[in-house]
Amino acid sequence: MNSKRSRIRRAAAVTAAAATALVLAACGTADDGPAGHGGHTATSPSAPAAASQGRHNAADVAFAKGMIPHHRQAVRMAGLAPGRAGSAEVRELAEDIRKAQGPEIGTLSGWLTSWGEEVPAEGAADHSAHGADGMMTAGQMDALEDSSGAAFDTAFLEMMIEHHEGAVAMARTERADGAYGPAKKMADAIIASQTAEIARMNKLLGRD
Repeated sequence: MNSKRSRIRRAAAVTAAAATALVLAACGTADDGPAGHGGHTATSPSAPAAASQGRHNAADVAFAKGMIPHHRQAVRMAGLAPGRAGSAEVRELAEDIRKAQGPEIGTLSGWLTSWGEEVPAEGAADHSAHGADGMMTAGQMDALEDSSGAAFDTAFLEMMIEHHEGAVAMARTERADGAYGPAKKMADAIIASQTAEIARMNKLLGRD
């Protein structure tokens, strides 16, 4: 009789242990599940954010394609100053322009490549399709190259003011119509820096 009760108790204990193990296993699975999904959930908000940041539209493409040749011409103009400018202030301004716009050309080109768009070729002549206002004609560039001293300084400043005004207009269009965050941020920087440089150039021309 006692042996029979012992067997019953052992069977009940085994059953209880098995039930406990099942409960613990279920709890463990439940805990692991949310933790695992929690890891994905923690990263999932960044996926839409990344997609949002990577989204671009036609205005962004037009901005990049227009600003690349625009910047290239400004860098070319600035590159003439060291050997032609009569004023140290003009040489310093030209170097500031070169340092600012050179790296932006690389950034803009990288965006176009990542979007599957063609980067404007070096020396492309017709930029009007991209709305690149303020671009100098070939004749104006030749005249600038042929000048020196005070004549170069005046021509450079007057041409660069017009050039900067075109860039600011393009940047404002990007701010209004663009969708790509980094491009809109660059547009803000262009507006701020080139507006300040326009004021600086007007002062050098005695127009302030």
